[in-house]
Amino acid sequence: MKFTYPFETEEDGEFVCISFPDVPEALTSSRRSEENMYYQAHDCLVTALRSRIIDREELPKPSPVLNRPVVVFDALESAKLALAQAMLDEGVSNVALAKRLGVTEAVVRRLLDLDHQSHIGRVEKALAELGRKLEIRVKAA
Repeated sequence: MKFTYPFETEEDGEFVCISFPDVPEALTSSRRSEENMYYQAHDCLVTALRSRIIDREELPKPSPVLNRPVVVFDALESAKLALAQAMLDEGVSNVALAKRLGVTEAVVRRLLDLDHQSHIGRVEKALAELGRKLEIRVKAA
């Protein structure tokens, strides 16, 4: 699954309101600078998806970009989102995955924490335990 979420903006004076059509609870605003807008959009989306992971809710599939600005997650964040979705798809709890991996439940929680700098190899191992293969693709910009 590709984790590239488009967002929409609406100008409101010196601010820009940001919303995600695929994640209705993800709403924020930013000053008009492009750099700040992308930072706020990413932070807002991480917060919304983190809540879904904690609540064991489905992660929404991103809609087509259609010339809208997007939040693109880095490799580690994408791997963590894929792990959370794989656990939901397979009906595997944190405790069950921890047993399979021979680690504590706290380790699995950190593997799912979008703010924790886990080693990507550990996330890859967890994905493999769920029958998934992590692939990273690099393409010209």
